[in-house]
Amino acid sequence: MFIMYKFIKRSFDILISVISLLFIGIICIIFIPFYLFGSNKGPMFYKQKRIGYKGKPFYLYKFRSMIVNADEVLYGNKDLYKEFKENGYKLPDGKDPRITKFGSFIRKTSIDEIPQFINIFKGDMSLIGPRPVVEKELIEYGDKVNEFLSIKPGAMGYWQAIGRSNIKYPERCEVELYYVHHASLIFDLKILFKSIFSIFSGNGAY
Repeated sequence: MFIMYKFIKRSFDILISVISLLFIGIICIIFIPFYLFGSNKGPMFYKQKRIGYKGKPFYLYKFRSMIVNADEVLYGNKDLYKEFKENGYKLPDGKDPRITKFGSFIRKTSIDEIPQFINIFKGDMSLIGPRPVVEKELIEYGDKVNEFLSIKPGAMGYWQAIGRSNIKYPERCEVELYYVHHASLIFDLKILFKSIFSIFSGNGAY
């Protein structure tokens, strides 16, 4: 049953990502002016190293929502980084000086996440799965880290579906591991619909 589940899941991932890649091209054309002028001027895409299935690192793609030197601003400010870490490796809504006005819009609507269909097509991620984390976050999973990495990360997940950024560590670990232990096609469909509702309601998005 598990082999069949993985086959069906990967087949669906390929189908939905191929369709989505066509829309990404259209969105890129629409977004060109926003990345040529104003405070958001710079590269359209942002890539960040995340840890994937069985600990394999990969680059996750997003539409850039922050200033170009966002990482330098974060790591160069000890107080800002402390708040970032204490808040579950995110900064509270409206308190992140790195996010541009255009970036705030695409984050609220989750449009910035759409390029992750490139990762899904490549096989780095699945549509549904635990959200991939940066290496520094793995410490939050303690001796459960191998369990967390035993399944392919997803663009949408149980954590995202039930609360997104409203759920901080260590509760987030429990939520992500719950999915790892209960993954199934039925559960994936429930997460898909819950995630879509969460996205449109803007619950926990920042």
